[in-house]
Amino acid sequence: MVSLLTLDHIHVFHSGGEVLKDISLRVAEGEHWAITGSSGSGKTTLLDTTAGKHGVRGGTVRHHYYERYLQMHPVSDPHFTYRNLLAEVSHQHHFRNRSNMTEFYYQQRFNSADVGEAVSVRDYLMGEGAFSDKIWDVVRDLQLEHLLDRSLIMLSNGETRRLMFASALVKEPRLLLLDAPFTGLDVATRPYFHQLINGLALSGITIIMATTENEIPACVTHVARLESGILTGTWDREEFERYRDAERVNAQQYRPLAPEPLLASLFQGPAPEPFELAVRMRDVSVRYGDTQVLDKINWTVKHGERWVLSGPNGAGKSTLLSLINADNPQAYANDLLLFDRQRGSGESIWDIKKKIGYVSPELHQYFRTADTCLQVVLSGFFDTLGLIRKVSPGQQQQARSWLKLLGLEAAENQAFRSSSLSVQRMTLIARALIKRPALLILDEPCQGMDDKQVQTIRNLLDAVCGMTVIYVSHYSEEIPVSVDLLLKLEKGKVVYSGAREGVL
Repeated sequence: MVSLLTLDHIHVFHSGGEVLKDISLRVAEGEHWAITGSSGSGKTTLLDTTAGKHGVRGGTVRHHYYERYLQMHPVSDPHFTYRNLLAEVSHQHHFRNRSNMTEFYYQQRFNSADVGEAVSVRDYLMGEGAFSDKIWDVVRDLQLEHLLDRSLIMLSNGETRRLMFASALVKEPRLLLLDAPFTGLDVATRPYFHQLINGLALSGITIIMATTENEIPACVTHVARLESGILTGTWDREEFERYRDAERVNAQQYRPLAPEPLLASLFQGPAPEPFELAVRMRDVSVRYGDTQVLDKINWTVKHGERWVLSGPNGAGKSTLLSLINADNPQAYANDLLLFDRQRGSGESIWDIKKKIGYVSPELHQYFRTADTCLQVVLSGFFDTLGLIRKVSPGQQQQARSWLKLLGLEAAENQAFRSSSLSVQRMTLIARALIKRPALLILDEPCQGMDDKQVQTIRNLLDAVCGMTVIYVSHYSEEIPVSVDLLLKLEKGKVVYSGAREGVL
């Protein structure tokens, strides 16, 4: 078979350590590969190396499709490289403001005065050119017509993911690299993306994707598995399915319990200030221009209750949480009670935030500190995006204990930004918990985690008794057993409120 891409005994070093070790992989024309492995195994690094973002020490990377392209299409542009023939869809966006000088900042999407700093979906896809037939075809295929005039920062996670696909496809790549393409997608949207990827494969685009072994599209012909930067196996699709089925039969169910003495010690000391109602909303509505994001929401969260906040991408979940977490100024225009106190009655946003532990994709996206993972956990004492205050020896010990509880001792002195996605997310969970919050808000907390890590988080939350929780996930199997109430939104309206009963 004709080779399309060859990785020949490559070694990659990043952040002072070797992250890919003697990797050899050959991708032939007509093949589509899934790269699997536990969190932190090197999947993203492998894709980024293929895209030219990391240099290799020893070994070679050959883009055969580029070599053949040059033989058939004489190119005079000295800057034309294989990068012009590939596109990558990463797990986080890198949108920039109108001046193209800086990326967006956390909370910007909730401040209408700053929305104008972001370009529209239409302008983003156009770039410097006109809105061509090619772009129109991509827009229609990805169902983006109704979003063309919307600001980038007003998009939901699922809408953002579709736009990132569109931006990649406009390049008409020979090779498409997908990093966790199903992350953040709701139950209804995931099958659509499977169909989309299968269709792209049929169109002649070669696909290499990092994904879990439970979310491999039908078009994938081969699977590779990484562990700790080492290629531990490659299979064709049929061989891999037999191998995976045998693994599942032989595997014992993973159910680690949080170390009870250590967990108990982390919750010693004065209890949070008592309250009856964490949240009470009466006919709460939020509008941006002509777009009604929330429409007369009524919801009460009592002390000790645990709620799932559910709904499809774009239903209004993030906006609802932004009102609770003091990130949205439209809270002042609504009848909103937080911790038994009417919003706007004199409390500062920091008075509210100190009572809330919070994790979300948006917070993660804009957490750009150069701090270590230990310092990020410590920043939870002060609700800052990075550690900017002095801490006591006791606080440092608490932070180390949280890292130990989550199995992150080795990450203590790692730079947060260069750590794996799963380590970053678990570090942010420790940051949210370290101050023993009165209300814990976890918005898709398990993105990027493998099955063992997800089970660890579930067990931890089930073991933390008495804490009020709001939990968002598009995967019902991720939600802890103790989260037994459900609020479901659709198009900004409440369509269900009551017992979860295992249904999202």
